[in-house]
Amino acid sequence: MSEPLIIVDVQCGFINEFTHHIGQRVARLIERNEYAPVLFTRFVNAPDGPYQKFLDWHSCANEPEIDIVPELQPWVQPERVFSKLGLCGIPDELRDYLIKQCFERVFIVGIDTDMCVLKIAMDFFDIGIEPIVLTDCCASTAGLQAHLAGLAVLSRNIGAFRLREAGLSEGSLAAPVQKSRE
Repeated sequence: MSEPLIIVDVQCGFINEFTHHIGQRVARLIERNEYAPVLFTRFVNAPDGPYQKFLDWHSCANEPEIDIVPELQPWVQPERVFSKLGLCGIPDELRDYLIKQCFERVFIVGIDTDMCVLKIAMDFFDIGIEPIVLTDCCASTAGLQAHLAGLAVLSRNIGAFRLREAGLSEGSLAAPVQKSRE
């Protein structure tokens, strides 16, 4: 039986100098055909939500910022995209789908390691579905230090052996330097 790949918030609004490589890495991971189904979460910053209310942060409320990145569009199926409002962890519909399908383990990749990836992985752990975080297919919009902090917290809370590499980092711990478009 194949195991699901959960792609957390790899959407246009979260692509920056620290995360620009994640779409390509995740696409290469999917192309290996080792995971099924491929499922996506998408963060939506609701107008009445805590990010706008408490932090005065208004990004990722609408398209194109909430759209899954172009590199992953070939695998996007609307019924496999689960929206979430705020730092809510697993959307109820995704949790119900995985439980109904009797999945015992999920593989997790995405953005932000220190926030949404961490929260979703810990939520899966709490409901008895084993989370495996593929560390080289995760990054944080706040940079390498935030990514590593997220991994440290995950290591303590879900177990270091649940943090694995997919072998796609090409020897680079941080985001590779973007090539100039000449």
